[in-house]
Amino acid sequence: MAEMIINNIEIHPGDSLLIRLNISRLPSGTQIDIPIHVFRAEEPGPVLLLMAGMHGDEVNGIETIRRMIRRRMLQPKCGTVLAIPILNIYGFLNFSREVPDGKDVNRSFPGSATGSLASRVADRFTREILPLVDYGIDFHTGGASRSNFPQIRCELEAEGNDALAHAFGAPFILDSKLRQGSLRKEASRLGKSIIVYEGGESLRLDENSINLALEGTMRVMHHLGMADSSVPASQPSVVCRKTTWVRARRAGLFRSFVKNGERVSRGQQIGIVGDPYGYASHPITSPVSGHVIGLNHMPVVNQGDAILHIGIE
Repeated sequence: MAEMIINNIEIHPGDSLLIRLNISRLPSGTQIDIPIHVFRAEEPGPVLLLMAGMHGDEVNGIETIRRMIRRRMLQPKCGTVLAIPILNIYGFLNFSREVPDGKDVNRSFPGSATGSLASRVADRFTREILPLVDYGIDFHTGGASRSNFPQIRCELEAEGNDALAHAFGAPFILDSKLRQGSLRKEASRLGKSIIVYEGGESLRLDENSINLALEGTMRVMHHLGMADSSVPASQPSVVCRKTTWVRARRAGLFRSFVKNGERVSRGQQIGIVGDPYGYASHPITSPVSGHVIGLNHMPVVNQGDAILHIGIE
């Protein structure tokens, strides 16, 4: 069985450990550590990464991994599970997507040991954790008052991703290209299969998204031979090869006529933007037929704001 070392600590077959990976200090001198839960079986097998809190305000993934740890769901029958509830401790403490220097950790990979704070977090993760991983699920939510209907995002043409995405069994699978500086792009360069689960919105717990994440994770573990059983998905995933955003053509108060996850038709009125003084109300129609996979819950919108995300089969 291959040697596994994190933060100079060797993890042996059968070990269940909590390792604290030091990142830096706050200006007050307080140490900032990333807790990593390691569950290693006696039998060899794949290494599965479960990670949340890349953006500190995206709490649904944090709660998902927390529940799995508390319910002792992550002890594999073979292989190893690495569970990181919060990667961006700084953002979590400040209810923020970014680290204090204003940069996004998920645009900073592979990082640099002498770079910005976001780059240093990415560098430590890239050097210490990523080389050990075979597969991964990175948990996210929508941002800026936008709620994402539960979905998996990955590059479907990349080896292993299609099978992993369908094993998860989210309502939607989006064929999503790799972004420069993202964890997915760096993982792909190293031959690792990491899929992104999106569900709910930032700073708000969504039970449906959390429960689907719990069930989907166990389906992935079952698919990889790491769990004996799992709950089947209630219905096959809808694969969306393209997506488009509907943006506000005028500023004002936005009211949606459709719900997240709902199917819409081209030309269908999906909402209105009205001026706050009652003078006018402007209809919003869908430019395409598809499924609502993201919805803006902020009622006050500016011209050009993204208000509805539509997935196209």
